Amino acid sequence: MSQLLPLFSENILPIFLIAGAGFLLGHFLEIDPRSVSRVIFYLFSPCLVFNLISQNHIPGGDVTRMVGLAAMVMLLNGLAAFGVGRLLRLERSLLAAVILVAMFSNAGNYGLSFNNFAFGETALTYASLYFVTSSMMVYTVGVVIASMGRADLKMAAKKLLTLPTLYALAAGILYKTMDWQVPLPLNRSINLLGQAAIPSMIVLLGLQLRRAVKTTHWQAIGLASSVKLLFSPMAAALLAAALNLHGPAWQAAISEAAMPSAVITIVLATEFDARPAFVTTAVTIITLLSPFTLTPLLALLV
Repeated sequence: MSQLLPLFSENILPIFLIAGAGFLLGHFLEIDPRSVSRVIFYLFSPCLVFNLISQNHIPGGDVTRMVGLAAMVMLLNGLAAFGVGRLLRLERSLLAAVILVAMFSNAGNYGLSFNNFAFGETALTYASLYFVTSSMMVYTVGVVIASMGRADLKMAAKKLLTLPTLYALAAGILYKTMDWQVPLPLNRSINLLGQAAIPSMIVLLGLQLRRAVKTTHWQAIGLASSVKLLFSPMAAALLAAALNLHGPAWQAAISEAAMPSAVITIVLATEFDARPAFVTTAVTIITLLSPFTLTPLLALLV
């Protein structure tokens, strides 16, 4: 227990303090989270991903394994939520909402910050691969789930092509492979924008958590929470061992899988009317519960 408190206060509490500042800022100034989200999504995040990939050495095999692990963990989460949800006889729209919440981690706002504080820049680089993979899955598989089958693959593919971090990842790999140098003025601009990504992501988390509402679907909340906070990191640990991931890659893979549900699921649920009130409440509750699972997990990973 004496070890857990410093781990929490040094690595998780700062995230909640900054998110709390965002929560209060949104309460008193009525800031629109969507506007902040767009700045992060289209400007800060791509610069962060480009910096991490282009400036750090990751073996090509590790890139493939990390991307594959992230995709497999999300699919396993979805299958677990679907299977138990069917046994619980959840209605179709509620089941789709549970799957959405259970599948996708808050790999950006929460996960990148956590990895940066707890494990350092090398783990942060691996975590960025998980983040990009998660974003790709959200805007394809997530769209189909949130629409409960109404969105076709063509629409999902169009969503994927609007994902700026995907292009940043490709550009970062290309620059690293070709050993190119970014011109100094552009390099400094990208670095500054990338450095703004993590703090602004945490502030956005606080802004978005203000929207929680009451719910009566506690059975569904329990299912989503169990899959996201318990099943997901265990699945990632088994897959990381099977894929022979070690060190910072191992730490990043398991910790990113253990993150609470992605706030972007609230946006998808609202867009496609997939129980947005339930999704908002579920994401908030799982986020608030996450320190109780992440702190002991951190003790195992350091």
